[in-house]
Amino acid sequence: MIDIHCHLTFPGLDEIKDTVILESKKSMRAVINCGLTGFYEKTLDVQKKYEGFIFTSLGIHPDDIVKMTDKEIEKNLEFIQSHTDDVVALGEIGLDYYWVTVRKQNERCKEVFVKCLDIAKDENLPVILHSRRAEEDVFNIIKENGIKRAVFHHFSGNMTLAKQIIESGYYISIPTIIKTSKNLKKIGKTFPLDRLMTETDSPFNSPTKDKTNYPYNVKLTLMEIAGLRNESFETVDVATTDNALKFFDLI
Repeated sequence: MIDIHCHLTFPGLDEIKDTVILESKKSMRAVINCGLTGFYEKTLDVQKKYEGFIFTSLGIHPDDIVKMTDKEIEKNLEFIQSHTDDVVALGEIGLDYYWVTVRKQNERCKEVFVKCLDIAKDENLPVILHSRRAEEDVFNIIKENGIKRAVFHHFSGNMTLAKQIIESGYYISIPTIIKTSKNLKKIGKTFPLDRLMTETDSPFNSPTKDKTNYPYNVKLTLMEIAGLRNESFETVDVATTDNALKFFDLI
């Protein structure tokens, strides 16, 4: 099992991350820990402590971009650029039309998004995409910019676009809230396993009564996909794990 997207240094997990990581190691192959603005160094420290199990992605979230000055954005980009040897992906990066609703702000987010994509291309790194209510624009931008390796994290777009994403050679990551989404269920049931990955987005989107989500809850996503496809848990686990290992160059 691999959780390709979580936030171990965010409040809710940061305080208990060592316990959570040790528990996750009992059943998981790897965890991709996402570091965003203000968490870069702490995220890299977690990777150093759990080398070979915890891996890192760094990005600038669109929700953060609108709160930052141009100088702050450049400082973040410079940090990411100087640590590309320490990460397995850039992300999460992209657009968010749910929280960011002012057109001028969205245009600024697009500019920063493209700068992040340029770093990914220059360093031959895959990208983890945030695309809440902006799925089509994010899809068009990565295609226009020649991105070859991309995964749509926590995909919540329509089925037509989901099919275009897969047909273009990109991946969709299914989160632990799959049981509450008709489209995620359709994707998990009918889409090619070789284009799917799994995530928790923990500490957010808990699938249990516990308000905090954990990387090892990715097992619940795999169980749901297996049930929908009428396939064994092992079949789905092996396929999605293999996808992640190859996508992030972990093998």
